[in-house]
Amino acid sequence: MSFDVVAEPIDPGRRSDELTMLTEFLDFYRSVLLRKASGLSPEQLATPVGASTLTIGALIRHMTLVEDHWFDATFAGLPEREPWASADWDADRDWEMTTAHGMTFADLRADFDVACERSRSHIAPAPSLDALATGGDSNDRVSLRWILIHMIEEYARHSGHADLLREPIDGRIGD
Repeated sequence: MSFDVVAEPIDPGRRSDELTMLTEFLDFYRSVLLRKASGLSPEQLATPVGASTLTIGALIRHMTLVEDHWFDATFAGLPEREPWASADWDADRDWEMTTAHGMTFADLRADFDVACERSRSHIAPAPSLDALATGGDSNDRVSLRWILIHMIEEYARHSGHADLLREPIDGRIGD
């Protein structure tokens, strides 16, 4: 697969069961975020707008971390993975974003795709959307349903950020 080509987002079904609908919406927004970065050079991926330091590359790297955090560490209860486990979060609380600078779209996407596949592998065997996370705060276990809805919200918000970041680079707007 070419890492430069991103398929058009597929609209989620309108009559699917709840799990299918939530995972289709999550995949839709994953694709939207990738399309915002498709075709950009490492310099363009690291281009902020105005006074913000936020970049499209940083958003993809951030969502790679978020995928691993919510599905791998929180839902599945697995230990934090590299490169996140050894990051110096005290020195740089936005480490995942600042380390995206200079990365190519292919590198960002490869890491992102692997994290999304891991996430799907944790969702697939879940007995229901009511399944509770096995990691995280043992006094406040969240359900798979909550994680999926939270992830859709996070992707939708960051896709909006990516819209604002992409337009001044080359005028591209929309999904």
